[in-house]
Amino acid sequence: MEGQELNMPLLGDQFPRMEVKTTHGPMTIPDDLKGSWFVLFSHPADFTPVCTTEFVAFQKRFEQFEELGCKLIGMSVDQVFSHIKWVEWIRDELKVDIKFPIIAANDAIALKLGMLHPGKGTNTVRAVFIVDGKGVVRLIMYYPQEVGRNMDEVVRAVKVLQIADRQGAVPAGWPNNELIGDRIIVPPPSDEKTANERKGKHDCFDWWFCHKPLE
Repeated sequence: MEGQELNMPLLGDQFPRMEVKTTHGPMTIPDDLKGSWFVLFSHPADFTPVCTTEFVAFQKRFEQFEELGCKLIGMSVDQVFSHIKWVEWIRDELKVDIKFPIIAANDAIALKLGMLHPGKGTNTVRAVFIVDGKGVVRLIMYYPQEVGRNMDEVVRAVKVLQIADRQGAVPAGWPNNELIGDRIIVPPPSDEKTANERKGKHDCFDWWFCHKPLE
């Protein structure tokens, strides 16, 4: 990896276009997913314990992602035949049928997405990219190889991003926030007149911190 530049898309960037091989055949991302949200997540290697628990956990929540109009896509630098064999093993031994595609990435693709961190070896770290229907990167998470991800948080992240687009900012720990529960934060006022009117229209702690029911 010496001399190679480590890049990654930033929040608000268009997800970089990639032609890839997957367990479901060739794909062009994000073109083939236009109009749909998707979660692309990388794992260090096939046939490893933590990654296996993660794939089972993602699959167990497959229908939750589908209900949100969100596709799942796995990725590592293993070859397609390895992915296929691993998916077969999970189906045969753990009785879980992985329904989402897995990308066989090369180092160039992994570097383009910032998934190869020299200080963590030559395998891809556990990255998560949440991308909206316009191909815009909305959220990025990185986990080290030794820490498995919380898939309920990934589901929650997709859900709250979609809610935020429609209704306003979402508080910490939603839907179980310690101050306002599952309510939504009203955008702050942009002028004095709106600030003075704010308390009469919404539930507020103060004019800059008002909240409303989830619609």
